[in-house]
Amino acid sequence: MPDLTTSYLGLTLRSPLVPSASPLCRYVDNLKRMEDAGAGAVVLHSLFEEQINFESHSLDHYLTHSAESYAEAQTYFPEPSQFLLTPRQYLEHIRKAKKAVSIPVLGSLNGVSSGGWVKYAKRIEEAGADALELNMYFVVTDPEMRSDTLEDMYSDLLVDIRNSIKIPIAVKITPFFTALPNMARRLVRAGANGLVLFNRFYQPDLDIENLEVTPHLVLSDSDELRLPLNWIAILYGRVHADLALTTGVHTATDALKGLMAGANVVMLASELLQNGIGRITEIERDLVAWLTEREYDSINRLRGSMSQIRVHEPAAFERAQYVKLVGTLTPVENMTGAR
Repeated sequence: MPDLTTSYLGLTLRSPLVPSASPLCRYVDNLKRMEDAGAGAVVLHSLFEEQINFESHSLDHYLTHSAESYAEAQTYFPEPSQFLLTPRQYLEHIRKAKKAVSIPVLGSLNGVSSGGWVKYAKRIEEAGADALELNMYFVVTDPEMRSDTLEDMYSDLLVDIRNSIKIPIAVKITPFFTALPNMARRLVRAGANGLVLFNRFYQPDLDIENLEVTPHLVLSDSDELRLPLNWIAILYGRVHADLALTTGVHTATDALKGLMAGANVVMLASELLQNGIGRITEIERDLVAWLTEREYDSINRLRGSMSQIRVHEPAAFERAQYVKLVGTLTPVENMTGAR
């Protein structure tokens, strides 16, 4: 049987299939089922900055003076009393998870400002988490905010947290940086051991009858794989950090593409929410079958084999491919006749 062992954030995982932060991870029984199904590790659901600030009664400047610039602004977010777990209960959830499963357990913090992040990063470490995923979730709506200001916010926060804890840190980022490879290197220099590509924004919808902004959740599909796939293929071998692909992983084919692009792990959430935790077992079975048929003895042999630095046409990941692809399109009128 091919060896599925992989390394992520300095941790040895039995499989590259990792459930990412989702409501499924709120329950210890689900974590046990994920381990039994073959998960290599699990990322717990996020502890949100709003929860931390509510408990500490201390809001960061960006929340106090510009709440609407926050991607999960308070006006569209549940009241703190509606959160399933308080910050203290979240820490206890980590302790219970570590006792219940033997696979690595990653804590998750969601936000972007300083506030209580440093304190709770330390507490998550003390609770026994094997690593910490920082889910930096910020949408700039202020026309006066410069891109370098936002990048400094990310880097400064990461430096503060890196100086406070010893466990590995993965940073979950968005694709909306002007120079993403440079930002990736900045985060690595600031202390990131891994990068998770990408944070998926859940944009609100508009209720035109009641004139309200309403939450609107749309789960991913395999078509969304291409964006993180493209950037992992570009970053592989160029940043000294492990890479995790999240968004769009629903099948063994999706997982294989992520590994070939250069990912250390591929993360699943929507697929498990839609079709159950047992999908981990099915995807692993299909993954093993593909590797066996092609005589791969381990996934390490194929990692990065389709990255930008390995393929014969590296420009396929850049603008040249855009020009080439658009030039091949045939208008519908030319295919079916003028109308």
